[in-house]
Amino acid sequence: MAALCAPLAAGAIDVDEPEVRAFIDELVRDEGLDREDASKLLASAEFRPEVIEAMSRAPERTVEWSDYRAIFMDSGRISSGKAFGRLHAESLAKVESDTGVPASVVLGILGVETRYGRITGRHLVLDSLATLAFHHPRRGDFFRRELKDFLVLHSEDALDAAEVLGSYAGAMGRAQFIPSSYRRYAVDGDGDGRRDLFSNWRDVLSSVAGYLSDHGWRRGGAVAMPARLAANSRAVPQERGLSPPTTLGALRSDGVLFDSDLPDETPAGLLLMNGGSGPEYWLALPNFYVITRYNRSYMYALVVHQLGQAIISADTG
Repeated sequence: MAALCAPLAAGAIDVDEPEVRAFIDELVRDEGLDREDASKLLASAEFRPEVIEAMSRAPERTVEWSDYRAIFMDSGRISSGKAFGRLHAESLAKVESDTGVPASVVLGILGVETRYGRITGRHLVLDSLATLAFHHPRRGDFFRRELKDFLVLHSEDALDAAEVLGSYAGAMGRAQFIPSSYRRYAVDGDGDGRRDLFSNWRDVLSSVAGYLSDHGWRRGGAVAMPARLAANSRAVPQERGLSPPTTLGALRSDGVLFDSDLPDETPAGLLLMNGGSGPEYWLALPNFYVITRYNRSYMYALVVHQLGQAIISADTG
């Protein structure tokens, strides 16, 4: 679909719009959904201008590292993570054994995403995805695919598409999976025959760890470590990308100073973060980039790592 629906005030999605009709045709043809059911669901969706606005105000886009870190590294969140970790220690140990993903990383993600299930979103996912699918100025194609997966989940996984709440971007459940990730990576962790990321912690923990494992998590590998630059350093920090652009040996040759006995050929990237006391340099290792598959922000990946480490640290409190 080349065009987007014309912008509207808040109100119902118009299923008679050519783009919406074409989308319904795709659902019927490609996914085997019932035309009447799909049409009724989309007709019940509401266009939400505030969702478009919220997309431009995500903290990963609007704050510096020092402020972003402060949002998630508060004592209450760390204490909640410790309590959650004790309560689910057996399940966390099992998924760590099965996937190689440490409990600290799973705890970090759940702490950042939903504060251990306390904050899972207040937007109707159907409204958010329909709004973004047909009205987002740049990413309509992406959100149309997510809307399609969400409606398939309604059909296949018995999710009530008219009732599910989540984030303004369509992420849902305790793990905040977007619909495509839910379809592909949600796991039935307790073997009850259902994949439930809304109320079943065994499924949630297995799914988060499984997602990272499927995206290349290196068992026993580090995530990130601090670095500093020599006075004559030629190193240039990485600004974007989902993979390490160089190696530890090359960075050391370019004047990056760090303490590590990892081999020189270890893939790595140099990151620059604006800290409260000045620039912070970090070396991002392969597992760091796996975390960015959950959220592409480097600040997100680093705070997940730091929160997880704080939770398992004996001297954090």
